[in-house]
Amino acid sequence: MRFAYYDRLSPGRQRIYRDSDAIEVLELPVGAIVVAPVSAIRDGLLREDRVEVQCGCQTLLDALVTGYRVPPVRVRVLARRPSGDYGELHGLYEPSEERPPARITVWMRTVQRKQVVAFRSFLRTLVHEFLHHLDYEHFKLPETFHTEGFYKRESSLANALFAEIDAATRR
Repeated sequence: MRFAYYDRLSPGRQRIYRDSDAIEVLELPVGAIVVAPVSAIRDGLLREDRVEVQCGCQTLLDALVTGYRVPPVRVRVLARRPSGDYGELHGLYEPSEERPPARITVWMRTVQRKQVVAFRSFLRTLVHEFLHHLDYEHFKLPETFHTEGFYKRESSLANALFAEIDAATRR
């Protein structure tokens, strides 16, 4: 399925869109150590500890960039989401075009109620922004689009992370 904005893209950008849409699954890199950093993110959110959440996020991203063999990405965890006419901003990916490394920013509190974002929602947002990095650096796409394939990759990677933490919790 193609999203409505596809028809407004140039033929070259439609090709990139289709290439992105065709990639539907993203496995965890073999040997990536993810349980401890994902646990740190979860626990930091429960304690409302921004520094702990940021450290967990950075450790997780470091493990993933090593596993996927892509350039590093820095993460910032900020307090309250910005909002405007566009709604609330959950996360932001900034490629390394002007200043390496690339940067991901995520926010741990909602705008209206100022509540800490639920763990699964927060982790999905982090994964979503990281997938923009992988589109450029791993899949070598010249542009990153929100395609159905993109969302399937996001879901497969997030679910793999949730499965790892759930399995560790049951032990």
